[in-house]
Amino acid sequence: MSRPPTDAGHGAAAALPPERATTGRDIALIVTLLTVISVLHYVTVNAGSQADAMHLLYRKLYYLPIVYAGFVFGRRGGLTVSIAAVLLFVPHVYEQLGGLTGAGADNLYEMVMYVAIGLLFGWMRDLEERKALDLRQMSERLEGAYRTLEERAIQLVNIQDYTQSILRSITSGVLTVGPDGSVATANPAAERILAIREAEMVPRRLGALFTDDGGIDAAMERILLGRMPRTLLDTVAVTLDGTTVHARVAMSRMRDVGGRVLGAVVTFDDVSEVKALTDQLIRADRLAAMGELTAGVAHEVRNPLGIIRASVQLVEEMGADPARVRDATAVIKQEIDRLDRVIKALLDFGRPSAPTLRPTNVEDVIADVVIFTRRFAGQARVTIDTEYAAGVPLVSADVDQLKQVMVNLISNAVQAMEATGGTIRIRVWDDDEMVFCSVADTGPGIAADELPKVFDPFYSTRDDGTGLGLTIVHRIIDQHGGRIEVNSTPGAGTRFTFALPAASAGEESR
Repeated sequence: MSRPPTDAGHGAAAALPPERATTGRDIALIVTLLTVISVLHYVTVNAGSQADAMHLLYRKLYYLPIVYAGFVFGRRGGLTVSIAAVLLFVPHVYEQLGGLTGAGADNLYEMVMYVAIGLLFGWMRDLEERKALDLRQMSERLEGAYRTLEERAIQLVNIQDYTQSILRSITSGVLTVGPDGSVATANPAAERILAIREAEMVPRRLGALFTDDGGIDAAMERILLGRMPRTLLDTVAVTLDGTTVHARVAMSRMRDVGGRVLGAVVTFDDVSEVKALTDQLIRADRLAAMGELTAGVAHEVRNPLGIIRASVQLVEEMGADPARVRDATAVIKQEIDRLDRVIKALLDFGRPSAPTLRPTNVEDVIADVVIFTRRFAGQARVTIDTEYAAGVPLVSADVDQLKQVMVNLISNAVQAMEATGGTIRIRVWDDDEMVFCSVADTGPGIAADELPKVFDPFYSTRDDGTGLGLTIVHRIIDQHGGRIEVNSTPGAGTRFTFALPAASAGEESR
C-alpha cells in the first residue's frame, strides 16, 4: 500500500512510476538544451569575428542534446532530436549565415552530421540495450538451469541416501563388481556374511574374498565375458576366516543407460540355517518315501506271490490233467513276468546311472523317438505332430536318458488315448537360458486331486503299470539340472512340460 502524500505536488510526483518520471526529466532536459542553444543563436548578433566564433560554438552545442537523446532514447530519440535541432537551426542559417549553399555549405554539412550523430549514437544505445537484454535473458536461463541442476542434485542425493538405506537394511549381501572383476561396493550384510569389512574388500577380486569360493569367481568370469546375462548359484564357500557358508549367489550384468557394461551385481544369501532345516526335511521325506516304497513293493510283490501260491496249490490238487496244468503254469509265468518288471523298474529307480552329458540337439532326439513310436501310436489311432521354434540352442544332456524321458511321455499319452484315439503335440522352444519341450495329448485328462501324485512311486492308473515311469522321468530331468511340470484339464487332455539348461557357447563348440 502506498504511503499517503503530504501535499498535492508531492502526491502527483509519487503517483508516477520511476521510469516515467525519469523519462520526463530527460525530455525536459533535452528540450531545455535545444531551446537555450537556439535562443543563444538568435540573440547573438552576427557581426565580427567574435560573433562568428560564438555561433560556431552554439552550432556545436546542438550535439549535446542529440548525443544525450541517442544514449537515452535510442535510434528513434536520436533521430527525433537531431531533426528538431535541424529545424531550429535552419531559420538562423537563412537569416544570419547566408543559407545552405555557397559559403553556407558547411551549415548543410553540419545539419547532416546532426542526423548522422543522432542515428549513430541511437544505434549504439539500441545495440547496447539488445546486448544487455540478451545478457539478462541468458542470465535468467542460467539461473533457471542452475536452480534445476540444484534440484536435480538434491534429488540425486536423496535417491542415493534412500538407496543406501535400502542396501543397509536388507538382509542379503550385495556387492557391485567392476568390469575387471574387482569389488567396488559392499553393503553391511555382505560384510557380515563374508566376515570382512568393505574397506578390505575394495578393490580385491571377488574370488580373493574366499579360501574356497565354490565356483563363484568362475561364474562371475562368465558373466563379465558376456557368456550369460545372469546366473543363480547354490554353493558352499569358505571365507578367509575359515567359516563355511552355504550361500545362494545371484549374479547379473550391470549396464548403463547406453548399454555399456559397468560390471556386475552380486547378491549373497546365507542359507546355512535353511540348508540344515532342508536336510532335516529331506531326511524325513526320504524316510517317508522309503516307507511308501516299502509298502508299494510289498503290495506289488504280495499280489503276484499270492496268485503263484494259489496256482501251485491248484497244480498239486488237479492231478495229471495236462490242460489245467498248462493254464495254471501260464498264470504262474505271467505273474513271474510281472514281478520281473516290477523288480527291473525298481532297480532302475533305486540305482540310477549317472548321465553322460554332451551337447545334444533336442529336435534330433525327438525325431528318433517319434520314428519308432509312431507305429505304436498309429495302432491306437493316435497321430503325433511336432513343432520346433527356430534357432533353439543345444542342451547338455545324456542322449539315451533323454530318449527314455520322451518314450515314457509319449507312451503314457498314447495309452491315455488308446480307447478314443487323438493327437499328441510336441513343441520345442527356448528363452535363451532354458530349452523347453512339451508333450500334450487330447485324452481324458487327470483329475485335480490325482494330479499331484503323478510323479509318486507306484502311482499308476493302469492295472499292468508299475507306477515308476514318471518317477524315473522326474529323476532324470532333475539329474540334468532341469525341471518338469504337468497341467491337465479333465476332458481336455494333459500336457507335460520339461525344461533343460541351454548348453554354453564353450560346450557347443566341443
